[in-house]
Amino acid sequence: MSLSQIARTVCASPTLKLNEKAAILREKGDPVIHLGGGEPKSRAPMDAIIAAAANLNSGEIRYTPADGIPALKKAVIRYTEEFYHRKVSPLNVIASGGAKQAIMVALQAILNPQEEVIFPAPYWVSYPEMAKLCGALGVPALPEDGSFYPTIQDIELRVGSYTKAVIINSPNNPSGAMYSEEFIADIVDFCEKRDLYLIMDDIYHRLIFDNRKPISCYDYAKDFSENSKLIVVNGISKQYAMTGFRIGWAVANKKLIEAMTNIQGHQTSGPSVVLQLAAVGALNGIQSSVESLRCTLENNRNVMIDLLKSFEGVKVTKPDGTFYCFADFSSYMKDSNKLSNYLIDKVQVLTVPGAEFGLEGFLRLSYCGSIKDITDGIERMKWALDPNSPNELYIGDRKLVRDWA
Repeated sequence: MSLSQIARTVCASPTLKLNEKAAILREKGDPVIHLGGGEPKSRAPMDAIIAAAANLNSGEIRYTPADGIPALKKAVIRYTEEFYHRKVSPLNVIASGGAKQAIMVALQAILNPQEEVIFPAPYWVSYPEMAKLCGALGVPALPEDGSFYPTIQDIELRVGSYTKAVIINSPNNPSGAMYSEEFIADIVDFCEKRDLYLIMDDIYHRLIFDNRKPISCYDYAKDFSENSKLIVVNGISKQYAMTGFRIGWAVANKKLIEAMTNIQGHQTSGPSVVLQLAAVGALNGIQSSVESLRCTLENNRNVMIDLLKSFEGVKVTKPDGTFYCFADFSSYMKDSNKLSNYLIDKVQVLTVPGAEFGLEGFLRLSYCGSIKDITDGIERMKWALDPNSPNELYIGDRKLVRDWA
């Protein structure tokens, strides 16, 4: 079969493949624990459900503008003013089928073949593949000090004649690291001076812990003209636990939003009116669900970190936000893909290999599930890896016996 060069080089999303694998195992009746997922388990806000249901009940479910319905744009404008201290117009906003599509159409609007986009490592699995879809190149920037917290020097070292853009995801997937105000100020200033696009992937910006507050990149910007190359991306998936609704947005200069709208109009047209109205309901409705989810995640994080610290040889940095921790298991097995498969085979615990995020020897573990899943999952992992563990483990009524060293 003859496939395009892009089709031959782009890989499947490992996180989506894991979700599929978990669903298949559960359908078979296997007692799988999914610690690799990125979906909060709380329900969508009632305001979102009511808004969607009202539109469904009307029977008037029609096409929408390619850049989003006016009601959603208005809600995003209010949201941007509240959390980013920046007033924008409807022409500065595009609504997309999730924050992922917003980032994708932004990259398609700014990148030429062979150009480069830089992002700190560890990085979200889709950034390199998105660059490939544009015929461009993703360039990871691993912090020189070995931490999860980049400096402006780490970014500057990777900038070359082909660099077109920088993507910053804070709090970060997979590490949970929230970058400092100093770094955000530095990267905004740096990109303005170097005339680089800066994409702020802020999808987790309200899911932060230990009394931290969201950081607005606009607080450090100097260029507020329509030549600004600052792009802010967000959505409802994580903070409102509305992953299946697939609504995100981008805020940028009018000319760029127009170009993104043209691209999206030929790709998918506008997002579903039902889902956009649900997003309006969430954004304009009672916000207590966000704080409830944030508190639950903070407690879950504390439980997972305490359990991981009981592993001899595992190194873990306490996440500042998101619902992931990125733990170093290299003392047990340096090949993270082999380690992840080993845990599935031996104790039916799903994790995401660190290699997918640019760091070998690590596993991404999610704490957005139940406390029981976290405690049982980590217990199974420890039994599979720790040579000093008991010889037997019960998973429900099933007894497992260690037959390996």
